[in-house]
Amino acid sequence: MANVTVVGAQWGDEGKGKIVDWLSNRADVVVRFQGGHNAGHTLVVGDVTYKLSLLPSGVVQGKKSIIGNGVVVDPWAFLDEIARIGAQGVVIGPDLLALADNAVLILPLHRDLDQAREAQAGAGKIGTTGRGIGPAYEDKVGRRAIRVADLAEPDSLPTKIARLLAHHGALRRGLDLPEADADGLLAALLEVAPKILPFAQPTWRLLDQAVKDGKRVLFEGAQGTLLDVDHGTYPYVTSSNTVAGQAAAGSGLGPRAPGFVLGIVKAYTTRVGEGPFPTELFDDHGRRLGERGHEFGTVTGRPRRCGWFDAVLVRQSIAINGIHGIALTKLDVLDGFETLKVCVGYQIGDKLYDYLPAGMAAQAAAVPVYETLEGWRDSTRGARSWKDLPANAVKYVRRIEELIEAPVALLSTSPEREDTILMRDPFQD
Repeated sequence: MANVTVVGAQWGDEGKGKIVDWLSNRADVVVRFQGGHNAGHTLVVGDVTYKLSLLPSGVVQGKKSIIGNGVVVDPWAFLDEIARIGAQGVVIGPDLLALADNAVLILPLHRDLDQAREAQAGAGKIGTTGRGIGPAYEDKVGRRAIRVADLAEPDSLPTKIARLLAHHGALRRGLDLPEADADGLLAALLEVAPKILPFAQPTWRLLDQAVKDGKRVLFEGAQGTLLDVDHGTYPYVTSSNTVAGQAAAGSGLGPRAPGFVLGIVKAYTTRVGEGPFPTELFDDHGRRLGERGHEFGTVTGRPRRCGWFDAVLVRQSIAINGIHGIALTKLDVLDGFETLKVCVGYQIGDKLYDYLPAGMAAQAAAVPVYETLEGWRDSTRGARSWKDLPANAVKYVRRIEELIEAPVALLSTSPEREDTILMRDPFQD
């Protein structure tokens, strides 16, 4: 398989940034295929930490990077991130980064709508980042969105803006927001267009040619499977498909795109925002996981909810994505725990489940059924070979493989790029 697709197999924040950065050494092209600048990938290279939200992780490696058509793009956030990473010494120009000309733009009115809805929802809020991603996807599906290519046709923009505002006007009035300024939006788009358009290309052609040339393509997913708009804990999900199959539609390369599917899995479980979380811990164990794992959102800074490893959900994600192997991250956070628990099923009412049902009430009522494993005292941090791991850490990893029905291909033992144990090279599989 010449290509590799990396997806989160939990609720996001599994450590995809480091793994994608590590795999970028073996790739020729790196592609983002869904989401927006609500994603957060942290890369640690030597003594430098890079925080990416929209840009593919390959830019740090100097690899050809593509933002695919499945991504929604805030043009101002796009330019700000390029400038911020540039200040850290990574120069990003059109020769390095390509932006799909058929990608949808996130506009200020999308942010307004996103934030106003969350504020009005009160206790029923979904927990979005408030960056306009959801409303932008709504306009895309509603066929009224403004896309990157539209910036190259300024004469058509007033008509497209008028059509867009005809829809948003009613929404804004219902949320007590002021009327949108059509002239102001047009002026803003005309001002940003010459800065964005040099990056715009028919990226499907670039990828098609890359495959014909025998290039290795790495597809970088954002968020996680349990936030997928179809397969996640709906409605507490993101607004795009986060699963591996979206690599094809979100890049334009077609069904051959995904190749080897690598699922990123944290050695415990975390979640940001609202929604069900069967193994969530509210005790000292949960606080310890959060403190040792530095569990704060890369984009939002919000503390992550922490809990024991949920083998049921990961096994479900593996089936949905067609995952060939996993990268297990943050094993070192579990160092020093006397015992560890792993969820192997759910009790919902008088019935035992080996999967998470789709119903909202059933998900909220799921009570985890645990298996207890022995912990380990010795440190796993920085281990770079299997023999460096404590015996009980090895047993923990092997038991996870059995429960999720997938092998561990990579094992990450710290945020550092090189602290990675390779057991199965996805590009060589």
